Amino acid sequence: MDMLVNLYNLPEQNKVEVAELQNNGYVFRNAIAPEKHIIVNWVAENFNKYWANEVEASFNNFPVSCIVVQQNGVIKGFACYEATAKTFFGPTGVLESERKKGLGKVLLIDALLGLKNMGYAYGIIGGIGPQAFYEKVVGATVIENSTPGIYKNMIKI
Repeated sequence: MDMLVNLYNLPEQNKVEVAELQNNGYVFRNAIAPEKHIIVNWVAENFNKYWANEVEASFNNFPVSCIVVQQNGVIKGFACYEATAKTFFGPTGVLESERKKGLGKVLLIDALLGLKNMGYAYGIIGGIGPQAFYEKVVGATVIENSTPGIYKNMIKI
């Protein structure tokens, strides 16, 4: 199932929440080409190879359309946009040990702002996971009859 996000009505990043995360050593930024292999391998090891392929595709965009969050030089999470299809958000993931700290929310909003800055009016969250999270954070709505969506007939092993 896919969800639609109105990019005109995105919430602003909560500056207090972001500052608190930064005070705890978290750094949010777009990835750069020299670290492609590190990030792609990290995603494959911590999530799956399919997501790693999408992350690799995000490095074909300029600027790279993959945002990472790191702490003390260690990757804690990532979010991509425009990796598999135009105006698509995802994949995204945060290490289980780092969840419930607000990292995913910051990554989501930053990535959707990336789509908005590319000139899109709406973003699509493809093959959603946490539906309630997307509804709450960015007001995403379900796109009816969107299953299986873009991943239909994808080759899997």
